[in-house]
Amino acid sequence: MIIELPQVGESVTEGTITQWLKRVGDRVEKYDPLVEVLTDKVSMEVPSPVAGVITEILAEEGQTLPMGAPIAAIQTSDTAADTAPSPPTAQPAQDAPAATSDAPADAIGRTGVLLKDVAPVGPTGSGATETRAAPDTVQAIAQDAAPSPAQSVAQAAPTADRRRRYSPAVMRLADQHGVDLAQVSGTGMGGRITRKDVLAYIAAAAQPQPSPPAPDPAAPPPDAHSADEERVPLTPVRRMIAANMTRSAAQIPAAWSITEVDVSGLVRRRDAVKDEFLRREGYPITYLHFIVKAVAASLKENPLLNSAWDGDAILLKKRINIGIAVAAPDGLVVPVIRDADALSVAGIARRAADLTQRARQGNLSVDDVQGGTFTLNNTGALGSIASQPIINHPQAAILTTEAIVKRPVAIGDAIAIRSMMNICLTFDHRIMDGAEASAFANAVKRRLEAIGDDAVIY
Repeated sequence: MIIELPQVGESVTEGTITQWLKRVGDRVEKYDPLVEVLTDKVSMEVPSPVAGVITEILAEEGQTLPMGAPIAAIQTSDTAADTAPSPPTAQPAQDAPAATSDAPADAIGRTGVLLKDVAPVGPTGSGATETRAAPDTVQAIAQDAAPSPAQSVAQAAPTADRRRRYSPAVMRLADQHGVDLAQVSGTGMGGRITRKDVLAYIAAAAQPQPSPPAPDPAAPPPDAHSADEERVPLTPVRRMIAANMTRSAAQIPAAWSITEVDVSGLVRRRDAVKDEFLRREGYPITYLHFIVKAVAASLKENPLLNSAWDGDAILLKKRINIGIAVAAPDGLVVPVIRDADALSVAGIARRAADLTQRARQGNLSVDDVQGGTFTLNNTGALGSIASQPIINHPQAAILTTEAIVKRPVAIGDAIAIRSMMNICLTFDHRIMDGAEASAFANAVKRRLEAIGDDAVIY
């Protein structure tokens, strides 16, 4: 059975193999995790759709593949039974009917027998189909493919070893270029040789070995900066973040604004309820939860901010799903609080606590990070007082909340010490102008400054 990279969402088109959790020869049970895969949305474990033994790993660690690409082969008891050669009969081999040319080539295994379960298989095993040959066809193919006893003795050991150690892609590349794989050093899991290793070996072999040039007395001394630097390879997560940020910066003409907010009432209200809330609920209530509530209501009032660019139209989103940026160990992730406008402050706190905990543990699902319509980032938790965020493509805008700082503020003709916070908005200038963006920022400001000692939590 061929295991394929499962489809996990319409917007997810490819995934990167980050770590194989099983090896060739390992037995797996149904739903056992096989491999860790990173997409542009989330890191996930792909479970086995069946019980069986892993016979081949077709995708190397670090390789990026489209969804639906084959990644491994598993032999199940059904597959073994269906692929076993037919018992010999008294009929001479030359009288056996020849295999028909219209048999699907991708369904023929290495033994020459038509295999079953070669259709795409999802995480739960759905979508598998069976392809069976007629008994006489199977018998004929098996007899034609069967080696002589002498050939079996001479070839069985190296063939098994070759298949066990190298993937089909590696063997094909080595055969094309006449590379002795015993001379290639592997950098994959457990020293496994990857296509990159073979290509590097071929490139090195093709390079002429020039004699060292004579030193030039007039040449400047060699640059010694390399001794003072360390090259850090990109992790798959960092590579994915870099690609998304580059796409956003290249495709979206972004504008930016900053708005000052007096959050003294918010600070008092949160201070008054935080201890009792933590004791009752088991997780904290933060300023961010009040802000999410204010942002959700302001998005409902200003729908252009809750939209996306669609070439010749603007897509207004009917649901308000707010992504909250979380600094996870492997990089920034943005889990989504769905239908935030329908939740109380306490409900938002509950959702946010669950998503943040699972994000930092690396346990988010694809559904947790899909469908966001607006992003909120609490950069103030890092000590920032102003920032210019990059829009989470393809959304229309992103808002940051900055550090709350006590400072003197003129109120009427008097000066008072107030708790002040900046909110910074980056918006897609194709979708809206400054008037619409400022109307939204001022709506958030108005709601935050209206929070008083009797603000509703539940």
